[in-house]
Amino acid sequence: MTDLLIPTTHGITLRRELIGAGYTDRDIAKLMKAGDLARVRHGAYVDGPRWQAADDNGRLGLRSRAVLRQSKTPVVLSHVSAAAEYDAPLWGMSSTIVHVTRRDRRAGRNEAGVRQHQGLLLPQDVVHRAGVEVTDPTRTAIDITTVAGTEPALCVVNHLLHDKHTDLATIRKRYEPMAHDPYTLRTDLVLRLADPRIESVGESRTAYLMWQQGLPYAEPQWVITDEFGREIARLDFAWPDRRCWLEFDGRQKYVKFLREGETVTDAVLREKRREEMIIELTGWRCIRITWADLENPERLAARIRRFLG
Repeated sequence: MTDLLIPTTHGITLRRELIGAGYTDRDIAKLMKAGDLARVRHGAYVDGPRWQAADDNGRLGLRSRAVLRQSKTPVVLSHVSAAAEYDAPLWGMSSTIVHVTRRDRRAGRNEAGVRQHQGLLLPQDVVHRAGVEVTDPTRTAIDITTVAGTEPALCVVNHLLHDKHTDLATIRKRYEPMAHDPYTLRTDLVLRLADPRIESVGESRTAYLMWQQGLPYAEPQWVITDEFGREIARLDFAWPDRRCWLEFDGRQKYVKFLREGETVTDAVLREKRREEMIIELTGWRCIRITWADLENPERLAARIRRFLG
């Protein structure tokens, strides 16, 4: 498909550019039907195979670039769109709406698939990433708390912290002059719950559930060592004083992190041997939870309480 089009900008070709290159609307329709071209939004197109291969974050990135190309005012990718640029998980958020912040501080005009935000952008709030202007990780962490619920926002902030895009001290310092903004009422809670040790959406949601349900605090990523002091395992969450730990069994544990030549069954058996080794070394007990368990917080909390005794 690429050799059929005139050069693109950020992978996006506008309808006027296709028409200027000699294509008709009928030609465009044929290319779309053949899968060679995909419409990202009205008047903006991308290579068909590239669109089909993209995940939710990738598609949001392409939509975002289309919005930047079509925007008549200077804007910066922000909020959910900025989070996607840092490969943050978008659990609980729409990946079909592009978020931008206007540079002129005028009231944003929302349209189909686009949400414009009004706000003061300091020079350090904006960086270039993958060829486009986007809010920096610190500003993005704050902004996400203004448009997403506490739990989804926590997943994004923990990702930014764990991947060392920013840190809590930097976020809090940038948040101070914004603390009285009514849109940031949720920010302080998210920052109090955030922890750079937490590695995944499943772990972020588990930590949130334990706080929300009033369960005893559990240390994330607790290190287990052998008699020589060598690290042999990290536990998702641990209650050392109760000699218990919790493992979140997400799909990526058994699929994404398969070792070379392993099957999913091999990975499950390897995890079972790991658990047995930890029990032999510590004498602790383990409780395992899954995505399905998180869908019923009260029932899961009751189960954990029983487990903790």
